[in-house]
Amino acid sequence: MTTSTRGASKVPAVLVLEDGRIFRGRAYGAVGETFGEAVFSTGMTGYQETLTDPSYDRQIVVATAPQIGNTGWNDEDDESHRIWVSGYVVRDPARVPSNWRAKRSLDDELVAQAIVGISGIDTRALTRHLRERGSMRAGIFSGEAIAAESELVARVQAQPHMKGASLYEEVATKEAYVVPAIGEKKFTVAAIDLGIKGMTPHRMAERGIEVHVLPATASVDDVYAVDPDGVFFSNGPGDPATAEGPVALMTAVLERRTPLFGICFGNQILGRALGFGTYKLKYGHRGINQPVQDRTTGKVEVTAHNHGFAVDAPLDKVSETKFGRVEVSHVCLNDNVVEGLQLLDQPAFSVQYHPEAAAGPHDAAYLFDRFTSLMSTVMEGQRA
Repeated sequence: MTTSTRGASKVPAVLVLEDGRIFRGRAYGAVGETFGEAVFSTGMTGYQETLTDPSYDRQIVVATAPQIGNTGWNDEDDESHRIWVSGYVVRDPARVPSNWRAKRSLDDELVAQAIVGISGIDTRALTRHLRERGSMRAGIFSGEAIAAESELVARVQAQPHMKGASLYEEVATKEAYVVPAIGEKKFTVAAIDLGIKGMTPHRMAERGIEVHVLPATASVDDVYAVDPDGVFFSNGPGDPATAEGPVALMTAVLERRTPLFGICFGNQILGRALGFGTYKLKYGHRGINQPVQDRTTGKVEVTAHNHGFAVDAPLDKVSETKFGRVEVSHVCLNDNVVEGLQLLDQPAFSVQYHPEAAAGPHDAAYLFDRFTSLMSTVMEGQRA
């Protein structure tokens, strides 16, 4: 990616898709070129959390809400230390941000972090195209980076596919760190960072959990060196079929019957550890308005999603695995995609979506309580 940070509002820009479809607009954010998988996110708000979510690594995100940037950019809502999207596509950027927490505009932050974007295009037409054809490789080119259409299409087609991409080590922490419990410490959890969002350990800390965040390359010895009451596997980017290390680690945790909770990428890792396959969705689930049913209670939740891959597990029966019986605990009501797994013979479960996010706004917060209940039950059994 090459960029410059000069004013971009009147600079021409083009979005080029791998199938040859081209959208012309104006530069938004930094000027230059960038490549990634074009995906769309259906949330009407929460763009700061989206842009700083490590799960969006190497993706060009299309905002389906027509106007973006109204609340500017603040210093509190980042989910990580930087913006991870490779590019950003909006229809109508706000001219003046207005929010009491705003420190600067979204455009200014995109420039500061060298994120190439495009505005002024028909994002409805683009979203419909991606729904019909599927998420695909794309490039944004602005200013001097614009060249002949045939050349730009060829450059996009030369980029790697998301299927088969191993990205979780790119975004994970290199050094372990601790998020202390808020108030009385009740539990210790080893959290495997595959692209963890900052709000996740905070949600656990609120429940008296001391969270030891470990690199994606952590070994079994690293995990149990912190004497965990539970183990957590985070969200993250890329194809779960490439995650042999995390799958091996998950398998070792299951063999020890330690209470286990996974979200998003962690759900896919659990699926693989249990012997299920994973597959790439046509265009994925991204946004904060996705309806999911908890099949264990019948309750429908409005949830936050960001996944392009899913677990291939049967919805209509309890499956037998080497770790006992497993059932699909949650399902997306839009398309019946597996959104959660639950082991029936040991303390482990996962969900495909993001319970730390404020969709609903708190419909899925109970999942952290479910995790603490599992740890409490196991601890009580050990004392008995």
